[in-house]
Amino acid sequence: MTEGVRKNLTLNPWKETQGIIFKALLEYTQTPIQEIHDLLFDKAGLRVLVKREDLNHPTVSGNKWWKLKYNLEEAKKLGYKTLLTFGGAYSNHIFSTAAAAHELGYESIGIIRGEEAHPLNPTLTFAKSRGMKLKYITREAYRQKTNPDFIESLHMEFEDFYLIPEGGTNALAVKGVEEFAQTLGDEFDYLCCAVGTGGTLAGLINGIGSSTEILGFSVLKGGEFLKDEVEKLIGKEAKNWSLVTDYHFGGYGKTTAALLEFIKDRLTKNNLPLDSVYTGKLVAGVYDLIEKGYFRRGATILMVHSGGLQINRP
Repeated sequence: MTEGVRKNLTLNPWKETQGIIFKALLEYTQTPIQEIHDLLFDKAGLRVLVKREDLNHPTVSGNKWWKLKYNLEEAKKLGYKTLLTFGGAYSNHIFSTAAAAHELGYESIGIIRGEEAHPLNPTLTFAKSRGMKLKYITREAYRQKTNPDFIESLHMEFEDFYLIPEGGTNALAVKGVEEFAQTLGDEFDYLCCAVGTGGTLAGLINGIGSSTEILGFSVLKGGEFLKDEVEKLIGKEAKNWSLVTDYHFGGYGKTTAALLEFIKDRLTKNNLPLDSVYTGKLVAGVYDLIEKGYFRRGATILMVHSGGLQINRP
């Protein structure tokens, strides 16, 4: 039995918000909240919980289920047959988009930042196995991913497609994560998540009451720019959130021996699987802030496990 796992008593949002194409095809599995224990937490007088969204779907897991939900409905409504999106070589979004497209009968195209390298890593191997066409472009060209002329050139090459932005982040993604946030209840004082493009953090801010402090942990080196991106996405003034940029461990897709050892310890001691790109950095950051006395004594911290465990595949 997983340590400290308790049933989430909120109503299943899937039953309340059935979507057009998700209704029978891309199912949502209700996920538990797991309590983890450590002498560090006892000394600090804190309760620490993890919302295990990594368990919500076998392949379209974590925050990606929620970020893709309304985008996939929109693609269906508009009659598109092909999905095109962007991501790095270790992108959870590329992995999940390929999986969702395969399951729902779409063609899919992934525009990948950087040169092709063999053997392919687990993320790109899986995407290709699910029929995703991979197009590698230079990092310089990748920076043009929102440029209309560049998008038009992709239409010239691939013809008609429904475009999903990098990380799945747009207004429809924020709407999906906001819906998820509203299922969490209010039995916690701090809500923490990993941040790549800002869409998940924005949705949590929109969906959680102002009495909860929300912390987003950037996995990008130099991720300070994400604050402006999140402010654009939430579309309102909110003062109960902040962006933490000290726990990127070298940058996106990079890691350290210390982080890998920390991840190993969490699996051994807490039965909590983490990845080195997103959730490992999130949990390591929370542990460090606890050691530094950031969180007030007597508080409850809830971390969102946003999936990404495919990176651990051999």
